Amino acid sequence: MKTLIVVAHPNIDTSTVNKHWVEELRNHPREYTVHELYKSYPTEQIDVLKERKMIEAHDNLILQFPVQWFNSPSLLKKWLDEVFDYGWAYGSDGGDKLKDRKVGLAVSAGIRSNDYSKEGRYGHTLEEILIPFKTTLLYCSADYRSIHAFYGEEKEPGGSEKENLIPGETGIEQNTKQYLSFLRNL
Repeated sequence: MKTLIVVAHPNIDTSTVNKHWVEELRNHPREYTVHELYKSYPTEQIDVLKERKMIEAHDNLILQFPVQWFNSPSLLKKWLDEVFDYGWAYGSDGGDKLKDRKVGLAVSAGIRSNDYSKEGRYGHTLEEILIPFKTTLLYCSADYRSIHAFYGEEKEPGGSEKENLIPGETGIEQNTKQYLSFLRNL
């Protein structure tokens, strides 16, 4: 079972969390294919057929991105609009390519986990904020597998992650192990 990780980070070279995740995923080439949208499409002209073939060649799909303005970076939205089209991702005319495919999200949330709560600063959980992704995937009959998140600032985890750090590990190192476990348990 091989997983395609579609990474949508507009400046991965300056990232801490997403860059660390990508570096670790590349250590497991038999399990994961890392596909960086912004590096593959610097002019944002997406090769839709290539993208679809790549998805079809994998058992699972993960969309990895930093949460920006309570959404994804713009290229991921464009990618979804163009790749998950009628007749391929959904619809009566052969649109079943995502049917029963295990799909999940991996996000760096940028703020503390308690800010993503009913009582928190934004009044919504991260799951509620990212519901359009879940809804899109369910509409395409994918087997939606939830969200893996890194909460807090890049160099300092927030919420329960900070409180449960293993001595000698950074928040990113611990979270990366949790990410790999999330992927292996899709």
